Amino acid sequence: MSRSVLVTGGSRGIGAAIARAFAAAGDRVAATHRGSGVPDGVAGVRCDVTDEASVDRAFTEAEALHGPVEVLVANAGVTDDTLLMRMDEKTFTRVLDANLTGAYRAARRAVGPMVRMRRGRMIFISSVSAYAGAAGQANYAAAKAGLIGMARSLARELGSRGITCNVVTPGYVRSDMTDRITDARRAELMRQIPLGRTAAPEEVADVVTFLAGPRAAYVTGAVVPVDGGLAMGH
Repeated sequence: MSRSVLVTGGSRGIGAAIARAFAAAGDRVAATHRGSGVPDGVAGVRCDVTDEASVDRAFTEAEALHGPVEVLVANAGVTDDTLLMRMDEKTFTRVLDANLTGAYRAARRAVGPMVRMRRGRMIFISSVSAYAGAAGQANYAAAKAGLIGMARSLARELGSRGITCNVVTPGYVRSDMTDRITDARRAELMRQIPLGRTAAPEEVADVVTFLAGPRAAYVTGAVVPVDGGLAMGH
């Protein structure tokens, strides 16, 4: 059955792969962007997740096109890496606002219609950094770890209304950024990953679409790593 799906941060990388995967499955998909467009077959809605009014407008546009959002994928985020000694408070809070509070704003806007429908799926895209940490990413890792606590709290709040809330934690995913690293750095990273390679964005998308599908109807509050074994034991 075709559903109304909204993916935040769906213009490139993991978000674009997720949007394409839902569209390929026959869902009605909208993806947010900040001016860079979205994949073919997906409706683009402009949105800045750090602005509550912008989030509300994006949902209103998606609802007008496709009906109430039944699947929310909170993927939008930013990085601004620097060591703690050089990280000012603005740098710290800006990353938390986009990655964590932005996801809260999207979830808060989605929840009313989902409760009225008595069904819905919320999937939050976190990171292996949430539990493994990374030098220079105190802000990013804190935000991504916060998503886990928020999603599990929402899972407890909303389960009785037929709404599931889960988290996916990607590791190193193939991207323009990872393609630019040196061969020596790439070899060092690969030694840390039991599968010995980066993930394709589509491999993350496959897990997201599973969590949004009927076979995952009894899965909520889960944290699913897609990291090639990088963070086993965390």
